Amino acid sequence: MFLFVKSSYSTLEEDCVEVARNLPRTVALRDSKRPRGPVVTVTPAAWTAFTADLRRQP
Repeated sequence: MFLFVKSSYSTLEEDCVEVARNLPRTVALRDSKRPRGPVVTVTPAAWTAFTADLRRQP
């Protein structure tokens, strides 16, 4: 079972991404507007690389 947390970069409205990192070898992502909708899963290494790249963007 994924335990989703709202992104700290999300707005106060419902426009946000939720991330779950409570399972080994899996990071799960979903749109908070669709909590029963699709979930995207990636490896922790892929998530780390993705977020590191976002931090490097101007």
